[in-house]
Amino acid sequence: MLCPVCREENIEGKPLKGILKVQLPKELKNSLSRKKKINIFDYLPIEEKYFPPINVGNTPLIEAKNIQKDLDFKNIYLKFDGTNPTGSFKDRASYLVSAFAKKNKVNKIVVASTGNAASSMAGIAAAARQKTFIFLPHTAPKAKLVQCLQYGAKLIQIKGSYDKAFDLSLKFSEKTGYLNRNTAYNPMTIEGKKTVSFEIVEQLGEKKADFVFLPVGDGVILSGVIKGFTDLKYLQRIKKIPKIIGVQSKKSSFIYNAFKNKKYNFNYKANTIADSISVDVARNGYMAVKDLKSIDGDMVLVSDKEILSAQHKLAKINGVFCEPSSAASFAGFLKMKKNISKNKTIVLLLTGHGLKDIEAALKAVKLPKTYKADINFIMRNLY
Repeated sequence: MLCPVCREENIEGKPLKGILKVQLPKELKNSLSRKKKINIFDYLPIEEKYFPPINVGNTPLIEAKNIQKDLDFKNIYLKFDGTNPTGSFKDRASYLVSAFAKKNKVNKIVVASTGNAASSMAGIAAAARQKTFIFLPHTAPKAKLVQCLQYGAKLIQIKGSYDKAFDLSLKFSEKTGYLNRNTAYNPMTIEGKKTVSFEIVEQLGEKKADFVFLPVGDGVILSGVIKGFTDLKYLQRIKKIPKIIGVQSKKSSFIYNAFKNKKYNFNYKANTIADSISVDVARNGYMAVKDLKSIDGDMVLVSDKEILSAQHKLAKINGVFCEPSSAASFAGFLKMKKNISKNKTIVLLLTGHGLKDIEAALKAVKLPKTYKADINFIMRNLY
């Protein structure tokens, strides 16, 4: 689903060329006033009747009052997509891909994933009675594998990285003719992910987001969020696009390196604990860098230790348990907060539920010891 001319320049193992984007019709320009309630289906390329019978999106925008108090900031919000049906932001893309498939009478969908896109596509497709074929690296967390199997997907685990799974899934689609959902390759993935920007604007009401921090792996969430705010500006719902800050782990920094150094390292190897943003060569790398530069956004790097610390703080201080990749957003904000006015409105995009990757979460906490079943013993040894 790439530009038929540009795709001829693509080389296996490198970012894709020819990625397509959906353009809003000209008649919609300047049509969305601040007083008008947003119906997201009016701004998507597939009619509402084709979407699966499952609720995706409209996730909570949580005012992080305890964090505000601790950090002395006035407006910090957590956009928590862990409440989506499969516990992931990726449901937004899968929802639109599934609708596209149904409209075009396709019943089999292929996807390569580190785990979240896989379980997402499997779950959303199950609701639509579609069949999914999933290519995963052998390192994918068990929780995400179990999700896929429960949803009835066919799993093909690969001895290798996500990048290898990505390339094999494309070859599988070519041989079978099944629709490929791969991130960036399928333009519905960027378009589906833009919906979070519409929700943020609607939920903030009279307030305006000044900064949006989000985790970055392959770069499609980044492009999707930018696409959403760009569309909202085109529609005249907003006058200014927020400062978008992409956050990567120091151990998975392909897009950061390209953005900051203007160089693409096609031999890069990622090794971060945040599996959902662990990508060797970002397939949306070229477009993500271009998109971020076009709106004067920025990137920041954080360590895996900072990610795990941020995950624990979000849960302990504000009661929101997200997976490590999501916590990268908060870790990035903590790293940059000294350069941000405390009156600004900050939105942290949390893309997945913490139960998605328990093994990683355990690295930041200690399991309790076992107590003798005696209340006096417990009271003596509790503290």
